[in-house]
Order: sequence, then C-alpha cells, then structure tokens
Amino acid sequence: MNASEASSLLSDLPRGAPLLITRLRSLGDLILETPAIAALHSWRPDLRIFILVEERFAPVFENNPGVSVILTARGYGGTTMTPRRERFPIAYNQHGGPRSAILTALSAAPARVCWKNVQFSFLYNVHVPNPEEYYNNSSAHAAEHRMSQFYFTGLPRGPIPRAQVFPSGSAVECARRMLVEGGIPDGIPYAVLQPEARSASMRWPAAKFAQVARWLRETHGIASVVNSSESESELAAEVRRELEKCALVPHSPLPLRELIALIAGARLYVGNDSGPTHVAAAAGIPVVAIFGPTNHQQWRPWRTAHRVISTGARFETIRGVAEKFVSEERSIQTIGVEEVCDACEELLADGRRIQGDDTGVKPL
Repeated sequence: MNASEASSLLSDLPRGAPLLITRLRSLGDLILETPAIAALHSWRPDLRIFILVEERFAPVFENNPGVSVILTARGYGGTTMTPRRERFPIAYNQHGGPRSAILTALSAAPARVCWKNVQFSFLYNVHVPNPEEYYNNSSAHAAEHRMSQFYFTGLPRGPIPRAQVFPSGSAVECARRMLVEGGIPDGIPYAVLQPEARSASMRWPAAKFAQVARWLRETHGIASVVNSSESESELAAEVRRELEKCALVPHSPLPLRELIALIAGARLYVGNDSGPTHVAAAAGIPVVAIFGPTNHQQWRPWRTAHRVISTGARFETIRGVAEKFVSEERSIQTIGVEEVCDACEELLADGRRIQGDDTGVKPL
C-alpha cells in the first residue's frame, strides 16, 4: 500500500466502523496514547475504538469516552479471538515490538499500520515515517510520535489534545479512605511524591524528597503522600526510612485504579521521570519532573502546568527512532533541593492546573 492510499484510510471508513489500537505497556506510554484517542474520537465519534493492552494496565483507559472496548492481552490465542471476530479494517500497532507485531498480524486487518524500521516490519503493509522524518524533528514528543500513525492515515492535522484519565468513584473513595486513615483528613491539600524510577541513574535521592516534603508542610501546609511500587526491596526500605516521618508512605503498593485516583486529587506532584508522572499530567495536576539520562524533550509532562529539572543529558538518534545516551552535565544526585522547591513555589503561586504548550524546562 502506498502513501497516497494510506492517507484516506480513516476518512474512507464507514460509520460505526471498528478500529484496533495495540499498545501493550507501560504506564507512561499508555497515558500518552490517550491524546490520539481523544483526537480520533473528537473527529469521528462514530468510530468504535478498541484498545489492546496488558491486563494490569487496563485501568488507564477505563471510563474514557473515546474507548469503546478494552481488550486484554492474555497470550496469542485467547487475545486474538475477539480481534478476528470484529473484522477490523485497520489495526494500529503503537508498540512496535515482536509480540505486538504478531498480535497485529493475527487480527487479520486488511490495513496493518506501524512505523518504519521496527521489528517484524514485514507484517505491516502501511509503514509510517519515523518522527525525525515525519516532523523534521529528532526530539518530537512521544505524544506527537503516537499521532503520526493517525495523521499518516487520514486524521486531519491539528492541536494534539492533552492526555486524560478518568478515575472511578469507587477508586476515589478508596484513595480518600487511605488518606484519612493515614492522617490526612478531608480538605487538607496534599502532594504526591514519586522517588522511584526504573534505574538508579534516574532516581533523585529519597533523602532529598524528604526535605521537599518537610518544606511543603512547613511553608504551604501541604501534606505529602509517597507512591512506591514495591513493599519489600532495598529501595523500598530506603524510601520508608527517609520519608515515613514526614510523609504518608502506604504499607503496600496501590492498585493502579487507586493510584490514578490519588494523583488526580493532589495539589501538586513531584517525581522522577516515570509512569506516574504522566498520570499526574493527564489529571491536570501541576508537575515538577526530575530528569536524569532520559530525554525531557520527548518525555516531559504533556500539556499541563509543569517544570522540568534536568541533568542536561544529550542523545543521538539511532535509525530515526531509538536514542543513544551520550552525556550529561551533572548527575541526578547533584540536583539541589532548592531547585526543586523553587519549581514547586512557581507552580503553587501560578495556581493553574492545566497549561498548554509551556515546556516548563528549568535552566541549569
């Protein structure tokens, strides 16, 4: 299929047609899928959007008005029964890995869409240019990267919506009860702190998060709640040791539904580059995001009031998609507490929860 044929795929769909979007994981990536879903739904609310995702991440799309059906990946056979039965005319693979490629192929959709140069690219018949080629920008935001597949197949270009999450009433009540039982009664503003990240080089020290928690309480009367995805590990022990005297540290990891509800009710979010940071942005919460050796141009909070504090990391683009870390001007360990508190102060003084295109990058 050539580009001219691909450009009318979406507009040629009959009313009520189903389409499949596969994005199996992870939390931040899935949150950044929601702007594309919102754009599609706004343009053609008649389309039935099916999202294929790993079961543990399904709450990201619950209550989303643009999502008709959430399909959960449970191995190849069980997962593909529904996609085959639906007879999708178009299947989008927004993941790009081998498992998602096979699942996309097994959907038997006549048009199978993914980016060029991904694994198992022979399984697709619509190959979308990589972000550097499509946008003439090697540092296009991940939300823009997602949108390129839909623009390429006929979605009219326009402003990309912000990400969104829709916490359920039961999850909001569970989060409220946890706060009250932890000593944060109704009406007391709180911040969510995220000291975890996937690697040590991406983690600002837990002791410095504790200093921020004390400053928020003493200066602004804002309590702090810590999100931790682990209950028994050396990192979890360190977080508890440093923070339990100045913040609420739940004894066990929160289920994703309750984490979304907890973050959505916060006055402020302060955290390392991680999935919950994008949850906060999707909830419209002011975000202070601390970046180590990841590209804040691509992964900064999308369309919410925020400040990024970066180590000045530099990258090289590989094959138009992947990136190679080159260097950074300082380590994340050396970022000062004052820098983070100043960023919090700016956001708290501003008072806005959602802010359009502000990159919010704090200079070194």
